Amino acid sequence: MVGVRRMLAAALAVVCGTTVLTACSSDPVPTEVAVGWSGDGRTAVQVSWKDDNAPNRITIEGVLSESPSYVKYVGAGEPNSWDIPTSAFPPDGNYRVAVAIGTSQGGVTSKLARSPVFDTDGPVGPSTATVAPAGRSGALMQWTVPVVPQDFTPNDPLDVKGPRTQKYVPMVGKPGEQLRPIGPATTSTRQVINSIKPPYVFQVRTQNEWSTRLGGQVLGLTSSISAAMPGLAQFSLPIRARGRVILQQVACEPETPCTQRRATPAGVPIVVLTQVIPGGRWTPVARGKTTAGGHYDIGVPTGGSRPYMVSVPDYTKPGLITSTSNSRPTYVRNVVRVVSAGFVGGLTVKKRGSNVTAFATIKPAMSSTATLQVWNRVLRRWVNVKATPIRNGQTSLAFRAGSAGTFAYRFVLPAATMYGRSMSGTITQTLALHVR
Repeated sequence: MVGVRRMLAAALAVVCGTTVLTACSSDPVPTEVAVGWSGDGRTAVQVSWKDDNAPNRITIEGVLSESPSYVKYVGAGEPNSWDIPTSAFPPDGNYRVAVAIGTSQGGVTSKLARSPVFDTDGPVGPSTATVAPAGRSGALMQWTVPVVPQDFTPNDPLDVKGPRTQKYVPMVGKPGEQLRPIGPATTSTRQVINSIKPPYVFQVRTQNEWSTRLGGQVLGLTSSISAAMPGLAQFSLPIRARGRVILQQVACEPETPCTQRRATPAGVPIVVLTQVIPGGRWTPVARGKTTAGGHYDIGVPTGGSRPYMVSVPDYTKPGLITSTSNSRPTYVRNVVRVVSAGFVGGLTVKKRGSNVTAFATIKPAMSSTATLQVWNRVLRRWVNVKATPIRNGQTSLAFRAGSAGTFAYRFVLPAATMYGRSMSGTITQTLALHVR
């Protein structure tokens, strides 16, 4: 009999030994385990319970979530409450606090008593943000927040009551400065910022009782543009405007000064402006967009001698606003354009004594005077044949082919004036005539 008693005692020593944490329930279970926020700042969760002046062991249990490695022992003489910092709870999970009788040396000596289940879901940050100019130098920021996902622990002890439980803190970062709040936390999803100019970055810090998240970013960019265009152009024929756009944007890392970076994206709108009359306003004449690397190549119609300037206009799209920039003006001088020239009938071989009519059609369709010239092989220079009137951009001269041989003719076309600016004259190509 004594041997049996010794064997039972040894078995109980293994099951109820002091070195295991799930010991036999030799002590009464704590009661009325409750959780709530400690203070107004919501930086800690206060757990409280009732027992008979016993030492306690506090842990956090995951409910369909992994349990964090948090253990706290409270002595028998201490109050039956403890503040657990919110950092001890993993984000976006379901948890409860468990309290038992026990010490770090003696282990757990009662069953676990558990608080109600609560979630640690953080705020739902903005998905997109838009910007629009406001006033002379301000900006209106607006952000969109997705629908809050289903709460699987509704009305848990740590839920903040009210229809709007998360707030937004508008923040702005400038080069060399840290991202900083520019206003108090608000439940509004819009913010007007006065007197702000790019480059900058705007972000929304969304916060609730558990954590904060950054989102709703808007980049305020500055731009610079280079342009190259030919100095001469034939009237009404397009020229090419080529160049590159470089944007400057701000990037901000947590707790560090913001930096400025260069960007050369595709899709930046480009506007070519011209000044039709001296001192007149600049008006759009062509539009385009940048390609990869910030480059652009735009066809520009011409309509007389005038300056041209390429501009990046103020434009916005979700998450971005760009300030305007202009290239240096380039003066493009137009040249009278020869549309056609030759001999009526298209024949370049004539019989001696026959009638020949040389003609030229030009643009603009002006009225002036041209000169028909012939190449003098003896003098080795062009000599005037006769002045010919230009009517609505057309001129011609009829003459008789007097002697046999090969002759070269051309029209000398005068300069013109359009919208108060001069246009250079030109000559036609050589018109060869064979007389036999």
